[in-house]
Amino acid sequence: MNSTTAGVAFVATLVLALALVHVPLGDYMYRVYRSPKHSRVERLIYRAIGANPDVEQNWATYARSVLAFSVIGILGLFGFQLVQGALPLHLHDPATEMTPALAWNTAVSFATNTNWQNYSGESTQGHLVQMAGLTVQNFVSAAVGMAVAVALVRGFARRDTSDLGNFWVDLVRGTLRILLPLAFVAAIVLVACGVVQNFALNDTVAQTLSGTTQVIPGGPVASQEAIKLLGTNGGGFYNANSAHPFENPTALTNWVEIFLLLVIAFSLPRTFGRLVGNVKQGYAIVAVMSILALASVALTNLFQLQHHGTVPTALGAAMEGVETRFGVADSATFAASTTLTSTGAVNSFHDSYTSFGGMMTMVNMQLGEIAPGGTGSGLYGMLILAVLTVFIAGLMVGRTPEYLGKKITPREIKFAASYFLVSPLVVLVGTAIAMSLPGERASMLNGGPHGLSEVLYAFTSAANNNGSAFAGLAGNTDWYNTALGLAMVFGRFVPIIFVLALAGSLARQGKTPESIGTLPTHRPQFVGLVIGVTLILVALTFLPALALGPLAEGIH
Repeated sequence: MNSTTAGVAFVATLVLALALVHVPLGDYMYRVYRSPKHSRVERLIYRAIGANPDVEQNWATYARSVLAFSVIGILGLFGFQLVQGALPLHLHDPATEMTPALAWNTAVSFATNTNWQNYSGESTQGHLVQMAGLTVQNFVSAAVGMAVAVALVRGFARRDTSDLGNFWVDLVRGTLRILLPLAFVAAIVLVACGVVQNFALNDTVAQTLSGTTQVIPGGPVASQEAIKLLGTNGGGFYNANSAHPFENPTALTNWVEIFLLLVIAFSLPRTFGRLVGNVKQGYAIVAVMSILALASVALTNLFQLQHHGTVPTALGAAMEGVETRFGVADSATFAASTTLTSTGAVNSFHDSYTSFGGMMTMVNMQLGEIAPGGTGSGLYGMLILAVLTVFIAGLMVGRTPEYLGKKITPREIKFAASYFLVSPLVVLVGTAIAMSLPGERASMLNGGPHGLSEVLYAFTSAANNNGSAFAGLAGNTDWYNTALGLAMVFGRFVPIIFVLALAGSLARQGKTPESIGTLPTHRPQFVGLVIGVTLILVALTFLPALALGPLAEGIH
């Protein structure tokens, strides 16, 4: 079986597995968020944090709860990292202690579901911080994204009310009933497949075959790996992330990891369809996600297998930066999947990809990570694009646009348009500032178009809460730690505020009856419209920057 055929089989089995779990997992999440009952453990948590689970919140209160919880998470993780040298299970290497700037960047990174890593996990973060700090944020930051998505869906589903649910209930349920049990099962599967799970700090091999001393770092890897992928977080236990054999040892674990990072995001449209009372609407959304995702996977594989570009090649494909145990096709599929979602995990190094292959990883993020996107964030990002699409279609036929029985008035379109503009503004302004400063340009490993691509990729990754990197940029400087940290904050929380404001505005409306002029939003025509609007908006926004970076490099 050649590499192309094996790659097609790899993707086909992924598609089949995702299709099989779409309905049962989507229906399960629907029941979780619709259940009127609270478990005893959940009530204990509500009592401990002083939340009343039986009182619903309007959009402003919901937003304040999201922001307050996230700020506490950032501050707590920031302090945790700075004092870890005095805590158990630490590496106790003064040379690798966290600086305040790096601790800030890391705390923001994990609390915003970005997981950008300017540090080497095996030499910088002790096991206690990895488990009680980083892994906890992996759970709750993903649960925040799911909660915001569900709040927006309630805005479409509800009538004549200002209530969107209770953030604390949505957060706790998403964590305890969805993420925790799935991560538990996933961790067992990963351990069974060879992923490391222990509390060894460092095992020293006195003498290797070459006669040198080698230190082998252990740790509770599988448990962190599971939620890293399920929650589309991406922060690896080791610096090499999913290219490290302790995190991702075989082709089988590579398949499992890609499945895990896609499964919740691809199942949430089913939850959306059930919550709005029309499963066809969910099928339309997942169809848009699937078409964009398959197109991206196909193009990324094409550019890597055909080795068009400037990187060295071997065995008929671009092998530089690729683990031989995975091969080019499976690595390209991982790269496309991790950048189409907000995961950011890597099993190969994108800086070594061909010019156009590397460009595809950037374009995936610049789409807004909506195919299928992050855990929760992908769904609400796609619904924003659906709102923009019906607005544009309404302009074409000269009538007030409607979506799911709600009119899209100037108020709603302002929230939707503002949401879409945040990420491009952060990406392009941040890149422009970095490229204008000689000291920050010195952090680039390469000059010319590829150097610009490294900086553009970094800000694209941070602003879209992805966390992967081209790996050529030396980002562990005070300036980049601060600037990228701000990009993560603005890229995460400003859009969330616009999403919740839109949800509140929609919930206050009544139901608009369908008429002969209502655009059907569950048919292939609408699916094509959403795809077209998405591609046009992204092209208009980012094509000039891409033309100066990967496109210029690829056609040189």
